[in-house]
Amino acid sequence: MALQRIAKRTLSDEVFEQLSREIVHGRMAPGVTLPPERELCETLGVNRGALREALRRLAQAGLVAIAQGGATRVLDFRRTAGLDLLSQLLFLPDGTVDLDTARSLMEIRAALAPDIARLCAQRSDARVIAELRGLLGRMEAADREDDLDALQELSLDFWDVLVRGSANIAYQLAFNTMRTTYDKIKVALVQVMADENRDLPRMKGIVDAVARKDENAARKAAAALVEHGTASVLELIEVLRAADGRRDEKAG
Repeated sequence: MALQRIAKRTLSDEVFEQLSREIVHGRMAPGVTLPPERELCETLGVNRGALREALRRLAQAGLVAIAQGGATRVLDFRRTAGLDLLSQLLFLPDGTVDLDTARSLMEIRAALAPDIARLCAQRSDARVIAELRGLLGRMEAADREDDLDALQELSLDFWDVLVRGSANIAYQLAFNTMRTTYDKIKVALVQVMADENRDLPRMKGIVDAVARKDENAARKAAAALVEHGTASVLELIEVLRAADGRRDEKAG
């Protein structure tokens, strides 16, 4: 295992981060039993309390199972973990983006967005509609100033209001995870997402459909809107994948 002694003294957080990275990147395979607590404490340079807290968090995340008697076994996170793992899966050990995870993130976004808008049209109230119209006004101002950073942030806020208006807690939690994950790479996607974030007519179409309680129109407008970003990001992923392949060929 490529474990290192903990340099900083946010001990349980650092232990959790190291062990979870080892698991999600395959260096600790499913079924493997972790070394005894004493050995792990010595390897990492931490006390037993910090280690146990980290192991408890790993178990809550679905990464390990702690058996009676203290033995800790690595789980197959693809079968046991939740969406919160996305932000860790997004980056490879060398700090580059995992293209498969990025693609998965865009695919789940494209799948959820239309139904979020549909449910918002069914369940939202006047307060939600007023928030959406207020955000549209701010986005129009940002668009006039050609402020793509502001447009990107306001677009995320727009979807935050839509998902709250959907009154679906599962969608809300999924959105929270996706936004946290997206925030880690959004600087690199400002230009890529520009067409979608500037499509104010379709955003207005969503808001108008929500205000009319027209679920079908809201669903269709949302699907058309997110198609911009989905297509752009997936195209970028394929370009990066091809570039990686060429580098591998040269290295070989």
